[in-house]
Amino acid sequence: MRRHTTVGISIALCALAPLGVLAKPASTKKTAGARKASSTLINFNASGLQTTRFDSVAAAIDAHDGKIAYFDGIFYLYGTSYDCGYEWGNKSAPFCGFKVYTSVDLVNWTDKGFLFDARTPLWQTRCNGATYGCYRPHVIYNKKTKQYVLWINVYDNSVGYRVFTSRTPVGPFLETAEPTLAVNHGAPVAGLNNGDHDTFVDDDGTAYLAYTDWRTGGSIAIEKLNADYTSGTGQHVKNVTPGQTEAPALLKHNGKYYVLYSDPNCGYCSGTGTSYRTAPNPLGPWSDGVRISDDSGGGQPSFVSTIKLGAKVIFLYGSDLWNDGAKNEALANFYWAPLTFSANGSINRIERQNKVSVAIRPETAPKASSPDLDNTSGVNGFTNYCDIGGNIQRAQSFVATRTGILNAVSFSTFKKGYPDAGLTMEIYKADTDFKPVGSAFSSILILPESIGWSPKYTTIHPNILVKSGVRYAIVVKSASTGGRYGCEYNDSAPYPGGGATYSSNGGGSFSVEQNRSLMFRTLIHK
Repeated sequence: MRRHTTVGISIALCALAPLGVLAKPASTKKTAGARKASSTLINFNASGLQTTRFDSVAAAIDAHDGKIAYFDGIFYLYGTSYDCGYEWGNKSAPFCGFKVYTSVDLVNWTDKGFLFDARTPLWQTRCNGATYGCYRPHVIYNKKTKQYVLWINVYDNSVGYRVFTSRTPVGPFLETAEPTLAVNHGAPVAGLNNGDHDTFVDDDGTAYLAYTDWRTGGSIAIEKLNADYTSGTGQHVKNVTPGQTEAPALLKHNGKYYVLYSDPNCGYCSGTGTSYRTAPNPLGPWSDGVRISDDSGGGQPSFVSTIKLGAKVIFLYGSDLWNDGAKNEALANFYWAPLTFSANGSINRIERQNKVSVAIRPETAPKASSPDLDNTSGVNGFTNYCDIGGNIQRAQSFVATRTGILNAVSFSTFKKGYPDAGLTMEIYKADTDFKPVGSAFSSILILPESIGWSPKYTTIHPNILVKSGVRYAIVVKSASTGGRYGCEYNDSAPYPGGGATYSSNGGGSFSVEQNRSLMFRTLIHK
């Protein structure tokens, strides 16, 4: 993780939004089909705002600064979790651990949990906010040992890394002996020695580690790994870049080796550049750098994944869309797009794209849903905003399609800063303008510790009778004077049966927000 530089102090509270400051309405088109010729990756919506990627249970993907790997027809997204409240530099903040998600199409992801148990005293001591933290999980497969090998960046030893192995790509991963590397092997323990890295396996099975040497101000080193991929061999090249760089990504295209990197380096910064160099061998000699993006799609370069689909190879470029330098990055998103090459082997410039197509043809099965599901906004095209608390309230209306018991209401939310009061979800009748009217039929308080830092559904169980064809409103509010709670919203009216409303005076009056849907779901049992 880009943790060596000093970034601006992030605002602990969410900005209080006056009406109309969020995205303007935009139109969307939907397509259907059981088999797709390609997958469409959505990076930004039509208004240019980052879109949140959700997993199969509508929780935002919480895996950052890692990499996508492709093993036996399955994509694996590895990354650092922030949902438990990890904050760099906050001595009381816990370490959340490393997560993995799986997908067959790069669009629909399933949370497979944590790579190992990070809640233990050992890992909290190594990686919590009182330390420099632990970041950047990368996994490669060793055909000889039949082991998946995980490298992570740490700052509690001299080498700057710890290594794990597992028989499966989702773990659990078990720590091996501490690795040795040629660069900074005698540096002080727990210093800024080696940082952001990438693991790469060549066609002949030889593995390499590309890593950042902080002792030279951020130059890239590349070292050949041993046969088990768990430590260095001492065969290496230093100063692949002259300094002020980080986050290397190694790949091979038509017999030539490439290393991409963040140019310059910058901790949790958005819009840093991407450059690359080439060589006939991973240990060099390496060419001069070529800049291919000035803003890395709006983020900071993180990885390039080599995806071999038969005779076809796709190089998927990824950058982290950091959350304005916040020390908790649970709201950070992702920019993903294939790299393309010119006839002479140079990498074409990376042009920011709202959405891109990746030529894979996965089989997609229909998604199962609860028989009690009555209304939903869906999960596509949503982005987050955070201002619920104090006098700010938000509401989303819906029209019941059946008469029965409203046994579950889910609202996508998260916390930012440290709210000093819980989040209250209430159910009202709504008028034709989507505004809540009358008294609440149900009012349920959710405590702050029950809500994470990453967007996901918070569910209440009103268990009240609702009638088919009647409009109701979900009102979300908090008495917090400290931190705030957020929502996911979409200004393309994905739920046409209702609308969002907003109050800035403690619920005294609500104003309509045209074409806006807040992310929600209701279940009614007949």
